[in-house]
Amino acid sequence: MAATKNIVFDVVGTLVTYEHLFEAIDERLGEKLRARGIQPKLLGCCWLEVAEREYTYLSMSGRYVVFFKVFEALFYRCLHYAGVEDPHAFASSDDVSFLIGEWKKLSLREGAAECISKLRAAGFTVYCFTAGDLARVGGYFSRGGVDMPSENLLSCDTAGLAKPTPEAYAPILSKLSADGRPPWFAAAHLWDASTAKTVGFKAAYCTALEGEALPEIFGEMDVVADTLPAMADKIIATFKQ
Repeated sequence: MAATKNIVFDVVGTLVTYEHLFEAIDERLGEKLRARGIQPKLLGCCWLEVAEREYTYLSMSGRYVVFFKVFEALFYRCLHYAGVEDPHAFASSDDVSFLIGEWKKLSLREGAAECISKLRAAGFTVYCFTAGDLARVGGYFSRGGVDMPSENLLSCDTAGLAKPTPEAYAPILSKLSADGRPPWFAAAHLWDASTAKTVGFKAAYCTALEGEALPEIFGEMDVVADTLPAMADKIIATFKQ
């Protein structure tokens, strides 16, 4: 019997792009931001990065809070970081509510559906491991026309441990390594893919989000590609060598 092929994807940032959020910030606050010399996309990136850091730090200190709650709470801090003297006067609570609503409408990254289709055609079972809540993440796939069984969607919320805490990956690694073959972990976040590799996954990295592989910092990944479909092709090719 053929050995099992399993792959685990990060979702938001990898299979799902942030672009709709950046467009929403521009739509709602872009004119005011640019008048202050603040680029809407850069503010959005700051917001995401700060939220990911604080979410992870809270988990590391034993005070896990779901990502969505952390993300919403930190918008005004990012305006403060950008040099806005009175963030709450600059942006209303309705503005924040609008942006949070648009966050729920993120779309699949270009090539995501093709990537998943290629891997499934090659015999892979596709799983997802996310910091997001499962209902919202499942909605990203359903709106994008990709069937993702609910049992294959896994969240950090279940164990209350944030990625990239190494222990967060352990139950999935154990579950998917039953036949002795290491499963793959694929992400567009280097901190995610590289940590998965340190705990025993084969690691695939897509540069579509961050732009550079930086092996001198994060170590060598097993596969690196510029697009999701190309990443799938390279992973599949490792089984033919």
